[in-house]
Amino acid sequence: MFTSSSMATFKKFEEIKAWQKARELNQLLGKFIDTGKFKSNFRLINQIEGSAGSIMDNIAEGFERSGNREFIQFLYIAKGSCGELRSQLYRAVDRNYVDQTEFDELYSLSLEVIVMLQKLIDYLENSDFKGHKYKERK
Repeated sequence: MFTSSSMATFKKFEEIKAWQKARELNQLLGKFIDTGKFKSNFRLINQIEGSAGSIMDNIAEGFERSGNREFIQFLYIAKGSCGELRSQLYRAVDRNYVDQTEFDELYSLSLEVIVMLQKLIDYLENSDFKGHKYKERK
């Protein structure tokens, strides 16, 4: 659980807004992939699903490690996966797997995730709370 007076208390990773937004991004990507927009470019499909899923997964894994330092490290990995996804989205639009409007929607969602991740990282880096595994034992 992560707590502060200026930030909500997280009891589980599903409560983290960045994770929720990353899930929304994954759902939208899945819709495009499942309707055949990516044709049979299985390599690109695997890469996009891998990087998009990595955003969610790294937020979850970092949170479950119960320490700020590790959480921050995993948030940076999630942020990197989000950048990787944005690069893959350019390949998708260049190959006409998604149109410009769809690209813009996916790209915008990915930027929202990055901003949320960076705000969470900034907060954690400046927090005195180090995580549950570092609580004093009595």
